[in-house]
Amino acid sequence: MASKLLFSILCILLLSISAHSYTRRVRAPCKEMVFYFHDIVYNGENYKNATSAIIGAPEWGNRTIMASPNNFGDLIVFDDPITLDNNLHSPPVGRAQGMYFYDQMDTFSSWLGFSFVFNNTDYKGSLNFAGHDPLMNKTRDISVIGGTGDFFMARGIATLSTDAFEGSVYFRLHVHIKLYECWKLL
Repeated sequence: MASKLLFSILCILLLSISAHSYTRRVRAPCKEMVFYFHDIVYNGENYKNATSAIIGAPEWGNRTIMASPNNFGDLIVFDDPITLDNNLHSPPVGRAQGMYFYDQMDTFSSWLGFSFVFNNTDYKGSLNFAGHDPLMNKTRDISVIGGTGDFFMARGIATLSTDAFEGSVYFRLHVHIKLYECWKLL
């Protein structure tokens, strides 16, 4: 009898701890921001305004034209302007710097690793991102894995959506960032 009572109490405690842990995860972001980044891939003719370049290509590809099929095997580095609106010519609030590579033969898909580097009156520091980007989905989530300055040790999710593209030379991403872990430096 005592063991059944002890077992029942233990089960109730475990359920309440489990429910408490779950409800703690469902919380509002501590910071939300929206940015656009504009990527102009070098195509052999646009050196003056290119912000990214193919630095690795499969044996059958080259470094000025995306590989077929689905850009598979291309490795691109970038230093793209970040703006507050979707206009490429708006004043940049920072730079998106990093790389992506196309990782599937049967569909457009990539893996991203990059930082938003800010140095303006609103934000100082960087936000770091990494994750899989299934490009054919309307929206995609990647992880915010850290930051510096105003974003010291930030954690969260960035929801990407392709806002515009022109062939394989230009694309613009709408980036909705939700930080769930924010720290203030003293």
